[in-house]
Amino acid sequence: MDLPLTTLDYLALAVFVLCWAGYAMVVDRVPGIRARSVITAMDQHRRRWMRMVLVRENRIADISVIGNLMTSTSFLANTSIFILGGLVALLGAPDIGRRVFGAVPFADVPEGAAAWEIRLFLLIFIFVRAFFELTWALRQFNYCSICIGGLGRGTEWTPQADVAAEVANRGARHFNTGLRAYYFGLAALAWIVHPVALMLASLLVLSELHRREFRSVVRDALLIRPPADCP
Repeated sequence: MDLPLTTLDYLALAVFVLCWAGYAMVVDRVPGIRARSVITAMDQHRRRWMRMVLVRENRIADISVIGNLMTSTSFLANTSIFILGGLVALLGAPDIGRRVFGAVPFADVPEGAAAWEIRLFLLIFIFVRAFFELTWALRQFNYCSICIGGLGRGTEWTPQADVAAEVANRGARHFNTGLRAYYFGLAALAWIVHPVALMLASLLVLSELHRREFRSVVRDALLIRPPADCP
């Protein structure tokens, strides 16, 4: 079956997939590059946090932090459901969507129903993925709170503290993957306007993600070593 896409559409899609999948593959799976990211820096802080839990008798603050993580993750997961509902509504009312996006200067909104639906299905796929990643992160933060509740006091509980830290770290990674899907979902939205807009938006998102994860002030601050007497 011939898809109603132009050569420029295919090129834009190739750039989009390369930016998203290529960036995720390199940053998440190449150890040497991942070790320099803000995600790895935060992994160390979460591990230190769980070891500090072992010396505290009152852990209400620690559970509150987990609760805050779960709240922000739940907010984004719920938002993705609302976005999916809006996208499904656009499938049923293509004329309204074309009229809205057609008002953008230099817009090249597809006239055919199939081309319009392909763009919307791409967005639906992205936010479905975001939903699954965020809900899995939410469950892992929930598991982490249970692990904290089961920790005793003293250094003999260090292995269990490391387990809790690993669960929290895995939750953070899936949260980051879901958030990354949001970023590239915004880039995919530009395809409705014009294929060139999709390419430019993909490159912009790629550049911003790289800056935040490898060249940000926050990342440099997180790499500052703690005092020698910290766990």
